[in-house]
Amino acid sequence: MAEAAVVVENLRKVFRDVVAVDGISFNVRPGEVFGLVGPNGAGKTTTLRILATILKPTEGTVLIYGMDVVKEKDKVRRIISYLPEEAGAYKNMTGYEYLRLMARIYGLSDDAVREGARLSGLGDALKRYVGTYSKGMKRRLQLARALMVKPKLAILDEPSSGLDVVHAVYVRNVIRGFVKETGAAVILSSHNMLEVEYTCDRVALINKGRIVAEGTPRELKEAFNASNLEEVFVKVVGQQ
Repeated sequence: MAEAAVVVENLRKVFRDVVAVDGISFNVRPGEVFGLVGPNGAGKTTTLRILATILKPTEGTVLIYGMDVVKEKDKVRRIISYLPEEAGAYKNMTGYEYLRLMARIYGLSDDAVREGARLSGLGDALKRYVGTYSKGMKRRLQLARALMVKPKLAILDEPSSGLDVVHAVYVRNVIRGFVKETGAAVILSSHNMLEVEYTCDRVALINKGRIVAEGTPRELKEAFNASNLEEVFVKVVGQQ
């Protein structure tokens, strides 16, 4: 059996007297897009930040390709990329200059820059300053930055948040294409249930820090007698 990309066991995170994540467990396979969805304050972003080695868990174990995110965080950081929901880019740089800077930070060649340009799909707009970009263009640039480094695990927090349909579909297609080409794993969080349903192989619904349902989109729809994941979400969260 192939090594799991992510193994989370009894993960708990407490901020003073607030339990943000309350004993969740799940795993992600290489070549899989795994969705972590739930209402605001459910613990999604906290979980992603622990996976990205930004936060330390209070309790539990998180392994990325067999490496502990606390004890081996430097090794983990070499094989992951993280796209926060509120990621920014330098507005006084052109798109090309931004991608080139990111490649240099990772110690990569111009091949990575060209790959980033391809993934962004921005064409000649990469010659313009980032400050002139729409929100959709910025998000595509940031997603390209996260994927051009060819991570074994990409952690994407709301990758299409606030985007119009055209940009959202583009982002979805880039994520699926990246997984197909590289065999990497992706964990994403999103409030867009349509995006989750079409992008993710499996989904975990989290509410009040606990996973309350998990399965493929089809399995979840069948289990809750729903026609789409949005209905599943409402039924599950409404029961809590």
